[in-house]
Amino acid sequence: MSTFNFRQYHYRSINAATDEERAAINQELKDLYASLPDDQKDVFNAELQTFLAKEMGRLKSSYESIKGSDTNN
Repeated sequence: MSTFNFRQYHYRSINAATDEERAAINQELKDLYASLPDDQKDVFNAELQTFLAKEMGRLKSSYESIKGSDTNN
């Protein structure tokens, strides 16, 4: 089970109204990381990498399904 809720930051960033709001959300995540003890930073990094890999896979799958529907058969 994940310790950190990266999805929360991800959705907030996607829905940010301005670049400044997005930067503030990113800074929150950086501040969270900086506040962690060293042993938790390793967990944070591992969970972040897992989250990013899953999101990239999901986005790639969505892109390919949309791209595939545009081709002529």
